[in-house]
Amino acid sequence: MSPVTIPFSVTALELDAATETDRIVKGIREKLRGDLRKRGLVLGISGGIDSSVCAALAVRALGPKNVFGLFMPENDSDPDSLRLGRSVAETFALESVVEDIGPSLAAMGCYARRDGCIREVVPEYGPGWASKIVFDNALTTGGYNISSLVVQSPQGETIKLRLPAHVYLGIVAATNMKQRTRKQLEYYHADRLNFAVIGTPNRLEYDQGFFVKNGDGAADIKPIAHLYKSQVYQLAAYLGVPGEVRARPPTTDTYSLAQTQEEFYFALPYAKMDICLYGLENGIAAAEIGAATSLSAAQVEAVWSDIQSKRKVARYLHMQPILIGP
Repeated sequence: MSPVTIPFSVTALELDAATETDRIVKGIREKLRGDLRKRGLVLGISGGIDSSVCAALAVRALGPKNVFGLFMPENDSDPDSLRLGRSVAETFALESVVEDIGPSLAAMGCYARRDGCIREVVPEYGPGWASKIVFDNALTTGGYNISSLVVQSPQGETIKLRLPAHVYLGIVAATNMKQRTRKQLEYYHADRLNFAVIGTPNRLEYDQGFFVKNGDGAADIKPIAHLYKSQVYQLAAYLGVPGEVRARPPTTDTYSLAQTQEEFYFALPYAKMDICLYGLENGIAAAEIGAATSLSAAQVEAVWSDIQSKRKVARYLHMQPILIGP
């Protein structure tokens, strides 16, 4: 779609929260009763905004007795995630349980495999060290996403290194075990209760492939995948999600060093990414989007190019298994 000059206002992303909530709640009830034929819903609650809103919507649709929450910390999890997740479960009075997946991940070699990859570039990496993957994004590199490893020694020294492709892929493959293990437990409890599983991606994450195939990307229903993340925050305020959750910066909570989502994946903070995605989807000129995001038109074009590139990657993540015969 070729951009045209259409005036843009950030009010385009404002919701009638009550009407949208009613629409989603009605949809959950209809899909659960009709297509899914299940009694209730299971979801992992991370202490982040998306899972918290999904929990609130599920409770509003089905009542707290028909929603089951899971907290699934592991060795690298921020303790705040469990604390905030519990506050969400308490706020909406839903039953929940803690499933510590750290021992399972250790038994499968998740941490050992990851650390072995890291030692290919940092031989001294071991106990007491911490790490994360970061990207120099398209706005700073002329159109390319370049991955780097950041490590911190027990003495607090931080080192950033470019990664060979096989090391990057090995680290990501190991950490993806976390999302897949969590999903295994969600489906265990769903089978046990005859419930369905909620997926919690927002529109930005769903569009851009910010999920693990057959991990957090696996679900029976995804009630907020049509909403921009800024709209999810609007619903959170309306639904009464705890203020501390709403104020928490979006994080991956996957690596042992604190990591924001834009460090790991997105070119910009979510509010600006929402506007850029909206502009691309609605044929709004780059200059208009730039004025709303404090970016130049050229920078907006670079973000759009990055969005299109990530959509190509996301295509595989969205694909159903391919059948060769009829």
